Amino acid sequence: MKRIALAALAAFAIAPAAQAAGLEYRSLADVAVMYDAPSKQARQQYVIARQTPVEVVRTQAGWVKVREPGGMLAWVESSALSPQRTVIVSVNKARVLAKPEDNAPLVFEAERRVLLEPVSEPAPAGWARVKHRDGQSGFVRIGQVWGL
Repeated sequence: MKRIALAALAAFAIAPAAQAAGLEYRSLADVAVMYDAPSKQARQQYVIARQTPVEVVRTQAGWVKVREPGGMLAWVESSALSPQRTVIVSVNKARVLAKPEDNAPLVFEAERRVLLEPVSEPAPAGWARVKHRDGQSGFVRIGQVWGL
């Protein structure tokens, strides 16, 4: 358990660097089975929740090798990926603000593991515009979320 927690912390710590490197992130369309190889005959590793963001590591004949927010690598069928993206809060509480400024009014706080939808709208470096499923939106520091 300690090893998984450390992997999760490491994955969250590299999020800003990953964004700079232009990595591809997607989200799962539904609950999905994760495999240790690109085949339904491979060993099932675990099940991952609907809308979880994942980093695409490799693609191969209808399968995608992904890294999930905790840092674990596994294979999933490419049909399990959604065109709609999400990000996951990677800190205890992410502050979503009215403007991309540290002293801007607070719109809401989102706790660790809450899913948010990135809004494709230009934002200053270091910020992202996000939307909560209840409709509230604002700006969050990129280092507070994973999956961008």
